[in-house]
Amino acid sequence: MSERPKVIVSEPLTARPLEWLGERAEVVHAAVGTPDFESHRASAQGLVVRTYTTVDAALLASMPALRVVGRAGVGLDNIDLDACAARGVVVEHTPDANTDAVVEFVTALMLDAIRPRGGLDRAIDADAWNELRADLVAPRQLAGITLGVYGFGRIGSRMAPLGAALRMRVLYCDLLEIDPDRRSGATSVSREEMLRESDVLTVHVDGRSENRGLIGHDAFASMKEDVIFINTSRGFVVDAQACADFMRARPAAQALLDVHDPEPLPVEHPLLMMDNVLLTPHIASATLPAKDAMSWVVRAVWGVLCEERATQAR
Repeated sequence: MSERPKVIVSEPLTARPLEWLGERAEVVHAAVGTPDFESHRASAQGLVVRTYTTVDAALLASMPALRVVGRAGVGLDNIDLDACAARGVVVEHTPDANTDAVVEFVTALMLDAIRPRGGLDRAIDADAWNELRADLVAPRQLAGITLGVYGFGRIGSRMAPLGAALRMRVLYCDLLEIDPDRRSGATSVSREEMLRESDVLTVHVDGRSENRGLIGHDAFASMKEDVIFINTSRGFVVDAQACADFMRARPAAQALLDVHDPEPLPVEHPLLMMDNVLLTPHIASATLPAKDAMSWVVRAVWGVLCEERATQAR
């Protein structure tokens, strides 16, 4: 029997995909830079990463046997695709694995922001009951306000029918011309109109370098005084200082940010400890079904290794 190929898994995957891969390959669990990684990197033919492992030319040079990189996730921002192509290393990922989870998360953020809720953990008298009911009257509701979707790809385009179902007016802005059949009733507008008109603005752009600082001082200056601003795309899309300045000057606005630059947040981050800012630790895709779907990138990794072995056997 031929020797099983070696695959390094640098970040956690879910159990069943790992078990499946382990039945076929030698699996090494090792973060880049650790002693275990150093002892196995030269002979590893596969590498599976998630968000916090950077695959660049230097890493590729240290792994001469590498044939395939699997990214258990959607974006490929942490992988140098040109360097991989130059080395003949195949890159696999799971582009639609977390769409449902992120759409649900954005919806939850919208509802939390627009509809404050309070629970009861003890009996209260009539005065307290009426005071609580008065305090929890929402000043607006999703029905009838405008949802702006910045980026109309896999996730952004899914926000349109959801917004429509909630009886929101939906606007979107995208670099590409979107087929009318895919718009779900959303209206294409310019960046300026979307920034100006949105009551809720959710960002779903990709990781291209041109999107760094996409939402800066000028963009925030165009937004409504009470905008609900949501970012679950990439942290570097938003200028954190510009966001902090805007939120400090406009207490009726809210920023709900799940992605950050850098991660984790440093103690001096300008958006910490602000009453109208909610920072979550990159959890939009954190459901077990989504993590499982992302982890099944191991199937594609194994497929490449099988193809490689078949080629060598000929």
